[in-house]
Amino acid sequence: MSVNTEFLARAEAVVVGVAVADALGGATEGWTPEQIRQRHGGPVTGIVGPYNREWATARPIAPYHKGDGHITDDTLMTNLLIDVYAERRTHLDAYAMADGLVPLMISKVVWIPELERETIPLQRVFLAEKYLVQRLHYGHVDPREAGVGNIVNCGAAMYMAPVGVVNAGDPWAAYAEAIDMAGAHQLSYGREAAGVFAGAVAAALTPGATPESVIEAAMDLSHDGTRTAIGAVVAAARQAKPGDDLNEVLRAAVAPYDSVGPDYRNQSMEARRPSRIKSIEELPVALGFVLAAGGDYREAVLGAINYGRDADSIAVMAGAICAALQGLDGVPDAWVTGVSEGSRLDLHAAGKVLGEVAVEILRRDADRARQRLSALERMGMA
Repeated sequence: MSVNTEFLARAEAVVVGVAVADALGGATEGWTPEQIRQRHGGPVTGIVGPYNREWATARPIAPYHKGDGHITDDTLMTNLLIDVYAERRTHLDAYAMADGLVPLMISKVVWIPELERETIPLQRVFLAEKYLVQRLHYGHVDPREAGVGNIVNCGAAMYMAPVGVVNAGDPWAAYAEAIDMAGAHQLSYGREAAGVFAGAVAAALTPGATPESVIEAAMDLSHDGTRTAIGAVVAAARQAKPGDDLNEVLRAAVAPYDSVGPDYRNQSMEARRPSRIKSIEELPVALGFVLAAGGDYREAVLGAINYGRDADSIAVMAGAICAALQGLDGVPDAWVTGVSEGSRLDLHAAGKVLGEVAVEILRRDADRARQRLSALERMGMA
């Protein structure tokens, strides 16, 4: 069988789209739309420098050089997950997180743009991701349960785009795989978001996919507060009129489900706690931007980075979905070049690897599907 070159190109686009969106969003992460406009003299329209020029001392708890085309932990974790897929060349589960991902987090030395030095990814990732190492490497917790006790956030969802790629065309399979894997990292609506995001990417890679079909898949997959929040944000995006401030529209729609609260830097007492009625903010808002932009990568990513708050992860999710829908042509070349140079990273390499691995996995899936269908026919079920 000949390889579908269009699929390979779109798999590559997803990974490139993640890195570019991540780097652009990193510069505005944690700030409000008003602060972003004030700092940059208007809405951000591309790669910009750090919000704080004295970035190394501005926030001692997070002395990171954000901006200037620097990828963040979203891309670092995405690329590590691709490494695990490349080594195993099969579908993954929570055990692969423990035996594959965590060892890379504490041993693989890479260039960390935000630290401006080479070191292991563990030195850059957020505390919710360090929890993976604490629980799985040091605590030897059952991988399927290791996420229990972590803060509930987008930490697992932010790097699940590769799961959607290796399950292209099957959102339910992507959801199930990501839910299993994310059990090693997250719980509650943080784990749910990881599954739904992976499913949305798989849906976007389905031939003939549209923003509407991606939204439909996300609604079909999601449960509890995640489903309600997506529904509310999507409805608000559809009802928005020309001239409306989309940032305000989407924030108002997601606010009742977001436990962090209105002040991103001073979170509410219920922030990041397990809940049946809450949702992470990032995924519903990303889907809102995808829908409002009609699947256009540039427009959706610019919307996400000017939204502020967890801008890089919102942009990553919106960017991955739009890149899957549009392909590499949708990702501005100037942004790709700027991020490649700023991060000292070949943005295309990991995407090419993921595409090749996904082809192997999907072909075995096709063989199993044919075997299953044959068994069902012999049982009189097909």
